[in-house]
Amino acid sequence: MKITCAKDQLNHAVQTVQKAVTAKAALPILSGIYISAQNNKLELQATDYEIGISCAIDAQIDIPGQIVLSCRYFQELVKKLPGETVEIASSAEDRTIKITAGTSQFNLLSLPAGEFPVLKPLFDKSAQENSLVIKDNLLRDLIKRTVFACATEESRPIFTGALLESTESDVRMVATNTHRLALKKSILETTNTNYNPLKIVIPSKVLNELARLLSSELPVDVNICWEKNRVAFRFENVYLESRIIEGQYPDYNRVIPPQFGTVAAINTALFMDAVERVSLMAKDGEYNVIKFQFNHDQVIITSNNPDVGKAYETVPVTTTGTEITIAFNAKYVTDILKNIGTPELHFSLNTPLSPASIKPVNDENYTYIITPVRTS
Repeated sequence: MKITCAKDQLNHAVQTVQKAVTAKAALPILSGIYISAQNNKLELQATDYEIGISCAIDAQIDIPGQIVLSCRYFQELVKKLPGETVEIASSAEDRTIKITAGTSQFNLLSLPAGEFPVLKPLFDKSAQENSLVIKDNLLRDLIKRTVFACATEESRPIFTGALLESTESDVRMVATNTHRLALKKSILETTNTNYNPLKIVIPSKVLNELARLLSSELPVDVNICWEKNRVAFRFENVYLESRIIEGQYPDYNRVIPPQFGTVAAINTALFMDAVERVSLMAKDGEYNVIKFQFNHDQVIITSNNPDVGKAYETVPVTTTGTEITIAFNAKYVTDILKNIGTPELHFSLNTPLSPASIKPVNDENYTYIITPVRTS
């Protein structure tokens, strides 16, 4: 193999795919980046079997071929190479790969390319009814507003991922760890009538990586395709594939209360600052608990940690309905305040022991449900 390409494009491609390389790969070949050169395209791939990423760039292909290089060394090397172009050439005599840029020349040992589990894109074989198109900014927003609510413990794998589902007119993402739930809905620009409804659970790690890659300045189409146990996303020159978490996702609509007896309108920034300050006293506690006393014109926020001290804050609110005192895990409140995206919110409650709702004002497409903590 012998190719020449732009250093910046090569570095971008390496940085794109290297997130699919696991630090402690079960197989040595999975610690490498697969590079394929043909038809004036250089394609880089990496996978750990849970997530696979491919990125293609333009290149001058003098001799086509395939190689696998250690991700650890290759990505650091490409980042620091001088000049604007890079030449990569393999040796017929041994397993070394010569990398030349400007006055620099390096020789890296390669791994056997035949052992690499090359990605076989779903789009090449799946029927069109198992596909969906959404703008990247909408998909990125779905992920950002929900995935933080996923579980981190592996004891119940289904909750370590987020549910992605669609209808003819909208697409939704739901995440929960059973103590809180985030639901975000986006309206599709064009109605999809000739496809099967989508309902799959994707690992949160994969979705966070996908959101990182969805970084175009202007909205671009993301093609989503799925089969029984895999889902794939294709946009611009990137292809990302993930396993699907198997299992039955619970009916999230059942945990969303149909109505509330108390609704408080609150300034998001003031509320967040106060909650973060009060939670400083609760951080070392077993459940990180802070109390909220909703009165008609203010909410009193308190925490009491016998080993640290007490905190007391008030924030102006406009409350309709019954006054109520309720306690929550502080992190579950601050997480939604960081992601709600509006200057004002509605905090809706029923009783001190029933689920509450935090929603942005004037946005019915985003809902956050939080379960209170029982206090003595």
